[in-house]
Amino acid sequence: MTALPLAPSAAAPSLARGLGLLDATMLVAGSMIGSGIFIVSADIARQVGCAGWLLLVWLMTAGLTVSAALSYGELAALLPRAGGQYVYLREAYGPLWGFLYGWTLFLVIQTGTLAAVAVAFARFLGVWFPAISEGHPFVAWGRWRLSPVSLVAIAALVTLSWANAQGLRTGKWVQNLFTLTKIAALIGLIALGLGLGRNALALRANLAHPWLATMTPTGAPGAAAPLHGLGLWLALGTAMVGALFSCDAWNNITFAAGEVQRPQRTLPLSLILGVGLVCLLYFLANLAYLASLPLIGSPAGATALARGIQFAASDRVGTAVAEVIFGPRAALVMALLIMISTFGCLNGMILAGARVYYAMAGDGLFFRGVGRLNRHGVPRNGLAVQCGWAALLTLSGTYSDLLDYVIFAVLIFYVLTIGGLFVLRHKRPGAERPYRALGYPLLPALYMVGASLIALDLLLAPSTRANARAGLGLVVAGVPVYFLWRRRTTAAPLKGQRLAGAAG
Repeated sequence: MTALPLAPSAAAPSLARGLGLLDATMLVAGSMIGSGIFIVSADIARQVGCAGWLLLVWLMTAGLTVSAALSYGELAALLPRAGGQYVYLREAYGPLWGFLYGWTLFLVIQTGTLAAVAVAFARFLGVWFPAISEGHPFVAWGRWRLSPVSLVAIAALVTLSWANAQGLRTGKWVQNLFTLTKIAALIGLIALGLGLGRNALALRANLAHPWLATMTPTGAPGAAAPLHGLGLWLALGTAMVGALFSCDAWNNITFAAGEVQRPQRTLPLSLILGVGLVCLLYFLANLAYLASLPLIGSPAGATALARGIQFAASDRVGTAVAEVIFGPRAALVMALLIMISTFGCLNGMILAGARVYYAMAGDGLFFRGVGRLNRHGVPRNGLAVQCGWAALLTLSGTYSDLLDYVIFAVLIFYVLTIGGLFVLRHKRPGAERPYRALGYPLLPALYMVGASLIALDLLLAPSTRANARAGLGLVVAGVPVYFLWRRRTTAAPLKGQRLAGAAG
């Protein structure tokens, strides 16, 4: 049983419902679009080896992501509270499952992603200012490194965390500005790739054998192995990992549900609009890549066309397309675009993530001080704790490894959350549901099957099974932590916090 909320003090700050439909949609889209769309198609091209399967990977990813968003829309409208997915798991299965999600989110998923995106921002700033590099660290101890890149990454995390601590209005203004800018820039890249960058030789090569699947090891283009049967499906599952994570973080709007206006309408609609828009842009971006560059190339190629999508320099496919169009200055153009993209992505994830720890603290499952709001009505302590841990990960040099470990765990939590849709319909048949998941029960069930098969693929594929098992171990490690935490804290929420988080 969940403790009843206590009446809040008249002077206590509370979450303000200041996010309208545009703000919520920009939070969905802005959290999704980072640097992945400009990079991961190179790895997918090496995994599947042809244009048809490359596009199919992105289409299947879009189908899974949209179907998940449709299901989350019902949960968000039913439980429009701060914490989002944490709340859905808690209400469907109990506090342990909510804690395991929050534990993994704080330890790796949200903070590890923030660290990786912040470092990406700093590296692309280094294209403009070469002094910002990782080649000459100030201090190095094993994998721990303090370099100009890590300093810039930490500065970006601190700046945006501080900005969001000034109030929701500041955070959403930054989010809207950068998201609209990067959407416009991505549309521009697509238009240029399909227009000025269109290359007859690349199109001919990509259309010659669009379904001839092969796997090409990095650095060994002559060792391409044909794929068929089970091997092809295993390769597709592995290839989808990069695409899925490029499409991830759409659920961040649910974390800030306690601050969304007319949440029963706005949350489902923003999920559908934001996810649909980004998936469409990603598919068109890959069409632009295929129109401008041959998929198959050589790592020793002297030009972007010779390297192709598979071996674009540092996997920067977007930069390779820009190089075809703009020449040598393309690196500067794309670096600016990716800096805008990653900065907006950072802001959205910083804003949203702190609301999960705020909700957990209200349940006695996180540091109590994180459950307090500052005078601007935002969880400043949650922002600070999140910033501190993400900053530490930027110095550790392990954030990319940690993200690999939780690929499996993230998929399992998505499956469990959508399974919670079935559970809550059974547990609360008479609850008001202003939005019902489109295609229920078929679409949610198909998502659960599809995501479970990808997770199984990760457990079986030789290249990913070690990381999948490590990710599972990370989640399981949270079980004793949960019981230890419950022993040392009370389960009662902070005074007034639960009521404030569920207001409206």
